Amino acid sequence: MVWILLLALGCHTPTDKRATESGDAGCAAGLDMNDDGVCDHDVADWSRGATIAEGENRANIYDLDEDDLLAARTAGLKHAFYWPVPTTRMLLPLDALRTVFTDPDAEVVRQVLETATGFRDEAGMYDRMGLSAFPETQGDVGSAYWAPPPPGQGPGDPMGATWLDTDEGLGLTFSCAACHIDTLFGRPVMGLQNKRPRPNALFHVARTALAAVDGETFQQLTDATDGERAMYERTVVALRAVGTREPETLGLDTSLAQVAGSLARRNDDAEASFDPFLEDNPRAMLLDDVIGDSKPMPWWTMRYKTRWLSDGSIVSGNPILTNFLWNELGRGADLVELQEWLESDAGMRVVDELTVAIFANEAPRWTDFFGADSIDEDRAREGQAHFAERCTACHGTYEKGWDADDADNLDAEARLATTVVRYHAQTPRVDVGTDSGRATAMVDLEQLNGLTISAWAETTVDAGETGYVPPPLDGIWARYPYFHNNAAPTLCDVLRAPANRTMFYVQGPADDPATDFDAECVGYPTGEAIPGPWLDDTEAHVTLGGPGQGVSGHDEMLDGMDDDERLAIVEFLKTL
Repeated sequence: MVWILLLALGCHTPTDKRATESGDAGCAAGLDMNDDGVCDHDVADWSRGATIAEGENRANIYDLDEDDLLAARTAGLKHAFYWPVPTTRMLLPLDALRTVFTDPDAEVVRQVLETATGFRDEAGMYDRMGLSAFPETQGDVGSAYWAPPPPGQGPGDPMGATWLDTDEGLGLTFSCAACHIDTLFGRPVMGLQNKRPRPNALFHVARTALAAVDGETFQQLTDATDGERAMYERTVVALRAVGTREPETLGLDTSLAQVAGSLARRNDDAEASFDPFLEDNPRAMLLDDVIGDSKPMPWWTMRYKTRWLSDGSIVSGNPILTNFLWNELGRGADLVELQEWLESDAGMRVVDELTVAIFANEAPRWTDFFGADSIDEDRAREGQAHFAERCTACHGTYEKGWDADDADNLDAEARLATTVVRYHAQTPRVDVGTDSGRATAMVDLEQLNGLTISAWAETTVDAGETGYVPPPLDGIWARYPYFHNNAAPTLCDVLRAPANRTMFYVQGPADDPATDFDAECVGYPTGEAIPGPWLDDTEAHVTLGGPGQGVSGHDEMLDGMDDDERLAIVEFLKTL
């Protein structure tokens, strides 16, 4: 009976795909928005040697004109909300599940389901997964808060739930948005990590639970059609080739372990072919002993980067293509079928449109939520000077409106705005002593380099370095908790020595900025400021210091920093 709990299915997003060749016959696959016979993606450099000119970025990754850019972004965001891979093997029959959710005779099953998963109906399932709902009113087109629903969905529907209409019936799966969008003080922020996701945990439960219920029993319990039964049975088979792990704490993602665990259940050949023996007896991997959990990275910083993931170990290839490979491996995909779809015009158009949307994604601005008058500009300018002394070498330089020659003629919001970001020509990887589990464990994914699909996509994993990418800091104020492993609940903690960092906090919702947010230190309220109702949610408690959640590192640059300097830097970071 616990079977349904699996419907949690998959979520997450990685990335990577490579340009297809254009010949005299025109663009063979993908976008050609100006009909010049050349694939738009041909202008992008996904090689290991790619560089970005000083002060530039790749927000318009395919160099499209304004109208074409908007059209491609609009299409791409719909793919982000609606899982677009038709070859996916991981679908649950939604109408059959809805029967169990609503049938008066299924109350016992619902009670068991609630005990096992924390939900007993469809709305509760989406809430349990941490999915935000499409708002009643759309944000401005092109803004950080622009979230156009895909066909068939609208206000109130869950962002990230895909209701896929197939010949076998309506199938449920989950899209990029399940992990890469969050509602912040009433506004959906596209590209912001979901702070309270549970898809990985439910996926872990699903792998065991679904295997205990065969297709015939499922059909009897749900009155499923023969097509829905076939969909269910295919999902059960796919799950056998999937390795899962529960996150150490709410807010972290275990996709690395899921992809590595899935590879360990397949043959070590160029197609990662299926092997029933390995499905029951997976090969040993480093992640058997190492915790490599991390949070999803924000989309809007990708425009400044030339390598991908928090540890920078994906050193070539379009990250959106890699995303599909990573995501579908974690859903038990047949990689030959996946590559055939990706190479098709339909598949490449999806990759191209999603690439355009993600690279054009905008960061949320502090002033959109709290107003310019909430910033102490003098203190922020002081913080800019301290930042230049301590932080610029790793995180880049951020020119502000107040630096302009005509700053006296600008209003407060324009003075606070960032006008130029000067990041690295090539994305660095730096070891500042933070918890090494995530970076170390990437070696388990170097098997990807031997796959036919990786060679086609020009995806390369290089786990030979230590440390992590010091990220661009656009929108850093909204990206709490901090570090790849959520080991700092506030920016003040990031700027404290490890011995003085907060060791306990609660991953609460971002509903009320007055109670749910520390505006001075930027991040979660801690200590006595934690809202009482949050403490009742023990699953959201985060106690740091355990495996994969060390608070060490990022401290050498803090020598001699006092509270005044720390708060000045935080004030500056609010403006990014």
